[in-house]
Amino acid sequence: MTIALSDLDAFVCIARFGSFKRAASERGVSVSLLSQTIRRLEQQLGVSLFNRTTRSLALTEAGEDLLSNVTPAFSQIGHAIDHVNRFRDTALGLLRINAPAPIAHFVLAPLGARFLGENPNMALEIVSDAAFVDIVQAGFDAGVRFGEDLAQDMVAIPIGQAQRYAVVASPGYLAGRAVPRTVDQLDPQACVRQRFPGGKIFQWDFKCGSETRQLAPRGAMTVTDALSAVHAACHGAGFAYVHEDYVTGAIADGALVRVLADWSPGIDQPYLYYPRQRHMPASLRAFVDFVKAQRD
Repeated sequence: MTIALSDLDAFVCIARFGSFKRAASERGVSVSLLSQTIRRLEQQLGVSLFNRTTRSLALTEAGEDLLSNVTPAFSQIGHAIDHVNRFRDTALGLLRINAPAPIAHFVLAPLGARFLGENPNMALEIVSDAAFVDIVQAGFDAGVRFGEDLAQDMVAIPIGQAQRYAVVASPGYLAGRAVPRTVDQLDPQACVRQRFPGGKIFQWDFKCGSETRQLAPRGAMTVTDALSAVHAACHGAGFAYVHEDYVTGAIADGALVRVLADWSPGIDQPYLYYPRQRHMPASLRAFVDFVKAQRD
């Protein structure tokens, strides 16, 4: 029996995304073509690889077994190709990086644009994701997280600058209200909350000198992204706690007022991280070298 590597690659892609639609978009093909590919593969193997319903997709036991065996094989093939790529004068190929949205927006996007300008044979995909993911299992070359969130078995290098948060509200909302000077004066009921993909509500952390505070916001509005929180704050929904780069323009225009600046809500230095490996892909090596050069 001869199984096409492209069919196995399609299977791995679907398993990684957990969706025929997302996998088809990733590969630039139609969903129907991808479905035909998997049906052909299942017929050749004589087993079902996915349990499908109208609302869900899950690997069967046979599918789990196949995925666990072919993933290392594809990884070895990738390493072999990357090893050969070392003999090229320039890096080429696709580099996929997972990062929290603020880092994707304000660090990776501008940095990536400059990187592609120097490496025209490269392609870069930046996926913004608040959830913690296994970058190897999810098919990413690297990720960006903050120091306390890094796994010990990863190589990590600083990328960008230390990041800060800002607490803001609209002038209209603050009119007639006492402007909070300390975290204890910030009414938790007057906050725009953010919910992570896993369901957890984003806690607000503060620091002034050696003193720290944490606030559990309990406002009437809950959103799932920073831009929605900013727009809600601009329209008087209450206080928002977001990466400061999201509100720089609104503060300058007078649409928002920053409060509690002395408490300097901050987060640690972001780090680009990737798995330890004997042969680093040429594309990743080029990006790592580029990031290091920005710090010199």
